[in-house]
Amino acid sequence: MADAPLIASLLELIRKTSAELPADVRTRVAAGAAVEEAGSNAAYAFQVVQDNIALACEKSAPLCQDTGSILVYVHTPVGYDQIAFHEAFVEAVKQATAKGYLRQNSVDSITGANSGNNVGPGTPDLHFHQWRKDHVEVVLMLKGGGCENVGATYSLPNAKFGGRDLAGVENAILDCVLQAQGQGCGPGILGVGIGGDRVSGMACAKTQFLRRLDDTNADPVLAGLEQRVVEKSNKSGIGPMGFGGKTTLLGCKVGKLNRVPASYFVAVSYMCWAFRRQGVDLRADGSITRWIY
Repeated sequence: MADAPLIASLLELIRKTSAELPADVRTRVAAGAAVEEAGSNAAYAFQVVQDNIALACEKSAPLCQDTGSILVYVHTPVGYDQIAFHEAFVEAVKQATAKGYLRQNSVDSITGANSGNNVGPGTPDLHFHQWRKDHVEVVLMLKGGGCENVGATYSLPNAKFGGRDLAGVENAILDCVLQAQGQGCGPGILGVGIGGDRVSGMACAKTQFLRRLDDTNADPVLAGLEQRVVEKSNKSGIGPMGFGGKTTLLGCKVGKLNRVPASYFVAVSYMCWAFRRQGVDLRADGSITRWIY
């Protein structure tokens, strides 16, 4: 098969992403579990989550029955054949679905017919960027439908949240947490995009999930916002799965884009505890040289 080494690498990337939670996420889950009161519903919820994480890794089985939207972010050297890569990734998705790494999860939005192989318009969703490095970087994110359902886009000013300023932004983000009320399989992680338009703002929000949970925003204003959102959310009492407790969010990552003067959007993307993202660096022959997360 053409590009067989590349397909094999991408298949392993899909398997690992679906079954093994990254170390930075496992660390945050453990930290959240440690602060909950013994015997509480929150502690029980965390125990179930941690058992789930361990079993999925041990059995190489999906962390969640909803293996989610397949989002792929690819950086390639100048001149790289992106069409061939796309074809290889599609083949890897088909094989991953046949092996059970992915659920048959892509349906026609009008007829409801399931493609049976996770391939169709918009599935998988690949985003290509060129860079002047000599290797290919691939980051895969599997985003479940439940957490996607509780994301939101806000337009400021708003009589409830405030004006076109940092306070208005913060209030909008916290409203998204409040409205979710533990839905979307909390404790969750937020990706936020300030500015742009309704499309670019949400795209910016989702790329925030490519950051490690233990990083610090290079912009001190946004770093402060991220910290406040997590602290205030965790004082809300919503807790994991909405059962009450001290851990409503595991993290918040915020980016910003320029906007036109007439618009001020705040896009909030919600990620569940099953924060499935993993990445690899690839040699020219398609073999893996490094796991990113």
